[in-house]
Amino acid sequence: MIIGKYTPEEPISSIATALAPSALGIVRVSGKNCIELVSRLFSRPKALMQAAGNTIVYGWILNPEKNGADARVDEVLLSVFKGPKSFTGEDMVEISCHGGPAVVTAIHNLLLKNGFRQANRGEYTFRAYINGKTDLTRAEAIKEIIDSHTDASRSHAAGRLSGSLYKEIDSIKKLIVDTLASIEVEIEYPEDEETIADSFNRSDIEKAIERLQLLADSWKSEKMYQDGVRIVLAGRTNAGKSSLFNAILKEERAIVSDIEGTTRDWLESWASIKGFPVRLFDTAGLRQTDDLIEAQGVEISRNLAQDADLVLYLIDSSCGPDEEDLAFIKKCTEPLIIVLTKSDKDGGESTPLALRVSEGNSVVSESERTTPPSGETPQRPLVKISSKTGSGMEELYTKIAEVLTEGQATEREQAGLGSARQKEAVCEALECTRHALVSADDNYTLDAVVQDLEDALDSLSEVTGEITPDDVLGSIFENFCVGK
Repeated sequence: MIIGKYTPEEPISSIATALAPSALGIVRVSGKNCIELVSRLFSRPKALMQAAGNTIVYGWILNPEKNGADARVDEVLLSVFKGPKSFTGEDMVEISCHGGPAVVTAIHNLLLKNGFRQANRGEYTFRAYINGKTDLTRAEAIKEIIDSHTDASRSHAAGRLSGSLYKEIDSIKKLIVDTLASIEVEIEYPEDEETIADSFNRSDIEKAIERLQLLADSWKSEKMYQDGVRIVLAGRTNAGKSSLFNAILKEERAIVSDIEGTTRDWLESWASIKGFPVRLFDTAGLRQTDDLIEAQGVEISRNLAQDADLVLYLIDSSCGPDEEDLAFIKKCTEPLIIVLTKSDKDGGESTPLALRVSEGNSVVSESERTTPPSGETPQRPLVKISSKTGSGMEELYTKIAEVLTEGQATEREQAGLGSARQKEAVCEALECTRHALVSADDNYTLDAVVQDLEDALDSLSEVTGEITPDDVLGSIFENFCVGK
């Protein structure tokens, strides 16, 4: 969307549902005189024109170029919304028709021929923003919900859509504004103070810094809920990677065989683990081979592991690790969980090598397992499972969530950030507020402190959209779908 060329209130139309056979399809219109324009194509124009806001009118969409029964396009329900009490803040009509692609397209094309233009990507949400019906944090949350992969990611986005982030930003801004007000009083009516730092109450700024830091820290975990995490299953041939891949997906996606080297290429699929959207990769077994195709698959497996957010390294519990296993684990710099597979083969009892492999490459039996002395590299997490019986799977999921969220707070009562743009602006505000205190402590003039705090307010206003350049707005809304 090119914001500089945008025409307010111009009647727009778009198909708001997927073009696929379904029970219902929706064509959405908004803008000045849109209700009147639709009435010219409706079998009950007077009923539509007299309809109150938030009501539904039944009738037929008609093609004015045809007569009689041939003029009927489809039997529809028209949902009427009148500005400013509508999503966009303008008059709107949503045409609910039968969901066949031909029917939906015919109605939309008819509207384009009779006073409407095709809506741009995100234009409905953009109109809601410029008409004061939403702010940028809520607008971005709409797209987050549309793109969410799991119920947890949808829930986090819904919190921002309900205004949790906006309210937190607004509350932090109030702390800064109150401090600015007290400084302005000091500038107008100065009193003898030993230092600049003593001329205003620091507590509000310190609270603002603390809360801005919490917001900035929230982005790492929020980004995982939005973009998903890459988890790679690695290990020797026949370690049980494909079986675990199928068990996590709960479907037979990968071929499982006792023949070594069955998986020569990688498979990828989305899964949900403890609410995290996960891009799960099943890879070729790691081993030396003269087979050129399998060797290429092994090399790809190593490359995928290097780009992973987490590696699950599988070892057959009945065989234990060999030198290749130990070498891989030692060299792996990504977070890694050792997964002992095929526990069902020994009836769930402790195997001869119920192992714990540390980053220092030590291998100990269950009876020899000890906690590493303070200062030594901690041991890699280890979980014992059976993909066949499901034993240990819940423990594995819990351990995955623990490793992914180590040092982070993911179940947050307070708001979290929803985009890299928001993170950048909050970090700028955080830097400015911190610098304001440094300026005060170094006995700079109060004007310098004021400038830092005003810069912080500007950065926070960019988060909510009170101050946002046109190119940033265009970048945000052009990534929306056309019907939203």
